[in-house]
Amino acid sequence: MATKERWGRPYPDSRNWSIYNERLVRCGEFYLSLEFIEQWDDLLARMNAGKRGRPFQYPEPFIARIACIHVFPYRQMEGFARQLATFIPTLRAADYTTLFRRIALLDLSLNVTPELLADDVVISVDSTGIKVTNRGEWMREKWKVQRGWIKVHAMIDVETNQFLGLEITDEMVPDDRLFVPLLDQVQQHCGKEHPVHRVLGDGAYDGNALFNALEHWGILAGIKTRTDAATHSTGSPYRAECVRDRVRSGGYRLWSLVPTYGMRWKAEGAFSSIKQIVGEGVRATSQEGMFREIRMKVNGYNMLVALVA
Repeated sequence: MATKERWGRPYPDSRNWSIYNERLVRCGEFYLSLEFIEQWDDLLARMNAGKRGRPFQYPEPFIARIACIHVFPYRQMEGFARQLATFIPTLRAADYTTLFRRIALLDLSLNVTPELLADDVVISVDSTGIKVTNRGEWMREKWKVQRGWIKVHAMIDVETNQFLGLEITDEMVPDDRLFVPLLDQVQQHCGKEHPVHRVLGDGAYDGNALFNALEHWGILAGIKTRTDAATHSTGSPYRAECVRDRVRSGGYRLWSLVPTYGMRWKAEGAFSSIKQIVGEGVRATSQEGMFREIRMKVNGYNMLVALVA
């Protein structure tokens, strides 16, 4: 089979491999990072201040850290905590019932570390599918069982690979419908200290409402428009301006070099990393449980990214 010649600028691999290797090794330290032990009593005191009824026995960071290893069944999670307690006398191991109830009550708002963001943030937006069952192609082919999948919509910082916006739906929701809610989340996480400079997206996000939202926020668009898109305004003057810029630059390939459109792959890379670390499917059976499990995995990924940064 003839190989296709790669167009565009070659990717300069300027990584320091010794540093890169050390970061991969440090990923394993994430699961046994025990900084919450030092603040155990203080955290419990704040959580139980003014609380009515039975007081909390485990601080929130401990539950959140255990939730990050949700690839284990709950009873194995109890075993992990029990074995960990043999090395740390002050650690009280929680039983699986307590872990199940507390994890169900966790605040799963997106965990972002703003200190890692650049002064001008560049965002990549994309979506990916998550399998809801691991029964495989044989079951689907033989018994015609189609359970669909879960769709994860995300905006990711191309510099730090952090998830800055996250929405989870079923497979019927189109990508462009979640663009504005995702952009609102990104703006909240970035704040005024780290303004969003540009948003990169493929043709699924080519819509007037999306370009109008970017113009409203003063954000540059790195979104691929249709090759036959009109150069005059049809509901979005900013989109028409972007189309004219593409035509003046000499076509799509040359245009893609200007807004660094190729960095859009960072979103695909983040999705691939999560699937390699915690799997391509979910263990939960209810839709609510599936959505919560994905949020826990994304939060764990963000915490891991912040640790090795």
